[in-house]
Amino acid sequence: MTTFRVTQTMLANSSLRSMQAGLGRLAAVQEQLTTGRVLNRPSDSPTDTTSAMRIRSSLAQAEQHARNADDAEGRLGLIDTTLGSMTSQVRRARELVQQGVNGASGPAARQALATEIDQLRESLLAEANTSYLQRPVFGGITTGTGAYDASGTWVGTAGAISRQVGSDVTVRVDVAGPDVFGAGDDSLFATLEAASTAVIGGDQAEMDAALTKLAGHLDKMGATQAVVGSRQAQVERAVVATGDAKLALTTRLSDVENVDLPRALVDLKLQEVAYQAALGATARVTQPSLLDFLR
Repeated sequence: MTTFRVTQTMLANSSLRSMQAGLGRLAAVQEQLTTGRVLNRPSDSPTDTTSAMRIRSSLAQAEQHARNADDAEGRLGLIDTTLGSMTSQVRRARELVQQGVNGASGPAARQALATEIDQLRESLLAEANTSYLQRPVFGGITTGTGAYDASGTWVGTAGAISRQVGSDVTVRVDVAGPDVFGAGDDSLFATLEAASTAVIGGDQAEMDAALTKLAGHLDKMGATQAVVGSRQAQVERAVVATGDAKLALTTRLSDVENVDLPRALVDLKLQEVAYQAALGATARVTQPSLLDFLR
């Protein structure tokens, strides 16, 4: 039969290892309470560390979508406001042309009508060059500072500007000038220029043609506003979904990384009691010294 001889050194080493282990557990709990985190280094839990990294990646993506949505709301909101203002001005221009059709009292009155139409054209041209973050909202993907030149010609670059506001939601956040104001001789600005000339000359046929074209421009601008409104609603829904996703991810990350304070406090107390008990037990089993024998 095999026998083992237990020596005092073995007892001392075993007791020391046990106390060191207990002290290590106590220190780990104290660190968790100090930092407020269960995961202070990858070695604390490789599995949970991997989960936390994935959650953080998803959270960063959701935050990027939120920033994209903010940009989309700003652009679309500005386009909607601009189109609303321009629609009012086009209606006023149409009223002025209608006054010319109905017969203004003399050349001076017609000149006054034409002058106001010209002023409205300049104002509309300025609004067509409205910029968001120094980029014209009706200029496509142009890197220039304006969508239209002084003559009313579109100088933008064809192309769509889109923003990803969700994991599978992408929204166009621009409107190309020709799509809403027309192009060439049929553009809004060319129509207003022709209307001004027709009012001064009293040309009924040209004024009737201008009225018809202005009505078409109003219809196109109204339809564009409806499209912009639907895009805004899509962005708003995406913002709500992104906010919910961020909240859920933050909660999951907290569950993985953050310490459960009441549980940690109880665990700390248990580890303190266990360590004190280990110290007491070690003191009892350790062989008395020569000084203890002499007392």
